[in-house]
Amino acid sequence: MILPSTRTWRTSALVTLVAIVVCGSLGHAMHDLDPVFKNFSHSARLAAVAKSAGLTQAQLLQSMYIFKQPRIGGEVTCHVDHTYLWTEPQSVIGFWFAIDDATTENGCLWALPGGHRIPVKTRNRLTPDRKSTYNEIFDATPYPTEGLVPLETARGTLVLLNGTLPHRSGPNTSDKPRHAYTIHAIDATANYPSDNWLQRNSLPMSGFFN
Repeated sequence: MILPSTRTWRTSALVTLVAIVVCGSLGHAMHDLDPVFKNFSHSARLAAVAKSAGLTQAQLLQSMYIFKQPRIGGEVTCHVDHTYLWTEPQSVIGFWFAIDDATTENGCLWALPGGHRIPVKTRNRLTPDRKSTYNEIFDATPYPTEGLVPLETARGTLVLLNGTLPHRSGPNTSDKPRHAYTIHAIDATANYPSDNWLQRNSLPMSGFFN
């Protein structure tokens, strides 16, 4: 799946950029379908990281390559991953790999220390006809934006994100890219509901070793 960048055009000259430049992300099974990403994602090193993060039976749910292109990479508003990748109990862990140096100028991650203790405010679910999704709202107030801290990282850094940790990323206002590769893993001991938007019936989940 190719998702476009949501950043609005600022000058007509930008319209001449080729399509790949304005691509927002690629997903969601690169760790299973692309040989390069599969070899990287299914590894003993990442299995050990997942275990240290509390996943007793880690399953790779989805992966994305995120483009945040110079000057046009858009903002991602504050959210928690558990909203979209729901498990019961919560078990999702995000693995965020910095492909480029990430700074406040090119759209690094921001996260709220201790924010994982805030009760989740929404859950994204499939509609009964399974053709679209909607958000079930538990608390209509937005996640706090005060107190968010920048996670400026060097190229090659791995950032782990608890599924209930509020985080965001800013727009890329610089002349440098800020690409990232992400994996979301869950615990096989948790229930993965059938009304989550991402269902892997034709391509079952597997662990870090397959």
